Amino acid sequence: MTAQVEELGENRVRLTVNVSPHELEHAVEHASNDLAESVRIPGFRKGKVPMPVLVAKIGKDRIWAEAVDSHISGWFWNAAARTRLRPVAPPEFDFELPASESEPWSFSATVEVQPIPEIVDWTTLEVPRAEAKVPQELVDQELEALRQTVAELVPADDRPAREGDALVVDLVSPSGEAQSDTVVELGSGRLVEEIERELVGASAGDSKEIAYELAEGSSATVTVTVKHVNEKVLPEIDDELARAASEFDTLAELRADIEGRIRVALDEEIEAAYRAAAVDTLVRASKVQAAGPLVETRARELLDGFVRSLGRRGITPEQYFEATGQQPEVLVAQMRAEAAQSVARELALEAVAEKAAIEVSDDDVKALIREQAEASGDDPDEVIADIWSHGHHETLREDLRLKAALDRLAADVKPISVEQAEAREKLWTPDKENKETEKKLWTPGSKEPE
Repeated sequence: MTAQVEELGENRVRLTVNVSPHELEHAVEHASNDLAESVRIPGFRKGKVPMPVLVAKIGKDRIWAEAVDSHISGWFWNAAARTRLRPVAPPEFDFELPASESEPWSFSATVEVQPIPEIVDWTTLEVPRAEAKVPQELVDQELEALRQTVAELVPADDRPAREGDALVVDLVSPSGEAQSDTVVELGSGRLVEEIERELVGASAGDSKEIAYELAEGSSATVTVTVKHVNEKVLPEIDDELARAASEFDTLAELRADIEGRIRVALDEEIEAAYRAAAVDTLVRASKVQAAGPLVETRARELLDGFVRSLGRRGITPEQYFEATGQQPEVLVAQMRAEAAQSVARELALEAVAEKAAIEVSDDDVKALIREQAEASGDDPDEVIADIWSHGHHETLREDLRLKAALDRLAADVKPISVEQAEAREKLWTPDKENKETEKKLWTPGSKEPE
């Protein structure tokens, strides 16, 4: 499928889309199958009507109309993605029904689009970048966690249980359902808080009926019998610990490894934050603003995703608002603000891609699909063929193009220290009078939100 764009002025374009005979034949086949399911013809079961009989019954024009009507929107959006148009309103289609499946067919769509903004020279921008400093407290926490994994359990049945002890208990519900020899570390949070709290001070042989609250607000009881009390004896933090809990021979080597892994994680977070700050700085410096249908559509997507995430946790929107005290209109406003910033980022990166003449080849798209298919255990060639047949590769191409634009932007801007950025932020300038609140949003190459 190919397409041509004609500028009409006032941010309106006419997109002419050329549909190949293969795509047209595919659409007619789908339309025929759908119509065969709905049309009643004596002597034939639904879905089993031969094509000549179907044509004789309802006429070829109806089949063509159904084929075009059910596929024209997809053809339009695929062509819009290929030509990098960002429609902000529904398109107005203009076409005549095809005369044959064996000849190319075309239609036109007039639509209002979001123009690519004018952006500043990004190589002049300064962006704060933090330095990775590994707090020794984090290293100590990792070492403490390792101590816990190799701790020795020593019988302490001669004294009451205390925080940190490992108890062996039997749990019996009022219905008689039992869970025997359950190991509970007091303070670990493995059992509900009420049970762990009541077990502090219990001795071997004690039985307690303990009431606790369920998630939905009701209550239940369980009888807990303490069979054994064990005390955790932690090893010293020394070379012996390194040999027992890792592949290293010395504590110094173990500490260096832990610090290195923490530093890698911090570097990744810093890089993601720096890339986000780079595109946000470009958006502000270029005064890129997004509004209209693009923002409203993105806001609906964010809101729908939020509702789905609540549903996966068994929470309704009404329950969420009641529990948090947040007003629905406040949440909608937040989603709209996030959507506006997200679209503004994409517009700015699109402008970078245009100025830098960034292009993404079919091989680049296929390499991405192949990598993801292999990671998920799917056949790469089948996945590539399926994505190409539905035209979804153009969306992936645009994603890769924007990510490449962000790579270029992050490489070209000038990094400055966080201290420099904070010092400059304190200096008053007229544009800070009405500065809007910043939001941390997704950008190409950063981690996806939930």
